[in-house]
Amino acid sequence: MSGRIGRGPFLGAALLLLCLAVLPTRSHAIEVQRVISPGGIEAWLVESHRVPVIAMEFAFRGGSSVDPEGREGLANLASTLLDEGAGDLDAAEFQQRLTDAAIDLSFGARADAFQGSLKTVTTHADEAFGLLQLALTAPRFDADAVERMRAAVLADIQRRVAEPDWLGRRAFYDVAYEGHPYGRPLRGTAATLAAITADDLRGFVADNLVRDRLVVAVTGDITPEALAGILDEVFGALPAGGPPVAVPDTRPGAAGMTVLVERSGAQSFMMLAQPGIGRDDPDFYAAYVLNHILGGGGFTSRLTQQVREERGLTYGIFSYLANFRHSDLMLVMSSLSNDNVGEALAVIRAIWRDVAENGVSEDELADAQTFLTGSFPLQFTSTERIAGYLRRVQLENLPIDHIDRRNDLVNAVTREAVARVAARLLDAEALTVVVVGDPEADLAPDLRVPAASLAARELNDGGS
Repeated sequence: MSGRIGRGPFLGAALLLLCLAVLPTRSHAIEVQRVISPGGIEAWLVESHRVPVIAMEFAFRGGSSVDPEGREGLANLASTLLDEGAGDLDAAEFQQRLTDAAIDLSFGARADAFQGSLKTVTTHADEAFGLLQLALTAPRFDADAVERMRAAVLADIQRRVAEPDWLGRRAFYDVAYEGHPYGRPLRGTAATLAAITADDLRGFVADNLVRDRLVVAVTGDITPEALAGILDEVFGALPAGGPPVAVPDTRPGAAGMTVLVERSGAQSFMMLAQPGIGRDDPDFYAAYVLNHILGGGGFTSRLTQQVREERGLTYGIFSYLANFRHSDLMLVMSSLSNDNVGEALAVIRAIWRDVAENGVSEDELADAQTFLTGSFPLQFTSTERIAGYLRRVQLENLPIDHIDRRNDLVNAVTREAVARVAARLLDAEALTVVVVGDPEADLAPDLRVPAASLAARELNDGGS
């Protein structure tokens, strides 16, 4: 994600304590209401009047994957500028209005969505929603603000290109999604950032911040009736629709490929990847439990136990499922010393083979289900967290009662289902392996990439 954290300084520790008191700790006690405005705009609402706080999380489907070629980074740059002046307020005046009313407003771009967050105390709700409406419908994109935020994004890119995990991810997306929008850098490069104009930014807003791509989630001190009117006030003036989002479905390529990003130093970063499983797949929750057992469960996971605890080969290792709108991944990440890369990779592949052939134990399944269901309410400890979760549920096209059903879906997973999905997904020989460092093992890489060349490509004003 990108964009900046909102600047409402008075929404600090005191407001966090208020937010923590808003929601019950049991997920089944959360009532989600569907609110439809007179203009037909839908929002999901968790209403609570215990404290005077309102959180709104919203998104427009699209994100950086719709950036035009040669303008990569457009969505991200737009996300940094919507609160840098709007309507008759320049950047300083807009920010002062946010600060004076203790309003926290932020925007961000992801691959598949352009997102926004608003937090306010109820007494300043009118001011907060008015400023949000201005930011969405009348952003200024003044020249000084555009140049200032362009420089800030470039500084962020300069910082990231020195990080081993960034280098590994960049190399992976280059080979796995070559020619696809997911293979392009979300923040752009120095060359593409330099090419973006204020007219490009205005065009992005006009084409992408449209009502038929919008999802909205709200929690806190507001009634359905009041929210219905606010939805039309904030979003009603946006265009009804925009150009179709032309991002094709795809599977990651480079199966079985090994990529070495050459970088001096005593430590390596290792990333392994394979195709994942769709959020709408009937086997998704079996895969979700499987991932927890493999590498998502911290010190109880097989990867941590066998690679770190038993053999001391890594400082840390974990796995996770990554679901994009048009592709799905299962990823493993690890940091380790150069001399341990070969053995760690062999152990990971052995785990993949074992679980693919033999599944998991009843104890592993029961422990995973206990943790995944017991920890679920911790995702709902503040107004903004519950609103953010509901936003994600909508973006993933899940039903409005998902919170109530989720733990039952986890508990319904059987050992046979985990074995079936493990056999379907896990292929040790098809893992894409990316190593950033100077490993002692002979990896016989299919591709060698100097780290400096990856960094230079992002920072070369002339493009490459």
